[in-house]
Amino acid sequence: MRMLLKVKMPTEQGNQAVKDGSLGKILEATIGRLKAEAAYFIAEDGLRCALIFFDMKDSADMPAIAEPLFISLGAKLEFVPAMNADDLRKGLPANM
Repeated sequence: MRMLLKVKMPTEQGNQAVKDGSLGKILEATIGRLKAEAAYFIAEDGLRCALIFFDMKDSADMPAIAEPLFISLGAKLEFVPAMNADDLRKGLPANM
């Protein structure tokens, strides 16, 4: 299932990760491990935030995805099912 992983990083830990050079490495490793379809970076609620779209095969994968981000960045995470336009076109007629 296509998922959106929202990664919000507390300012202090994010600043330290920028200073020590680990932020880019952590995000690149996460994006690579997930074979992300897309990744976007925004500020949300005044915090650094990554929006990563990927295909999750099994919900049992969540701890392996989440723990490195919790541990290294103190991140707050959200996993949200997501659709693209083709998914929506396919799904809408099913409800008619």
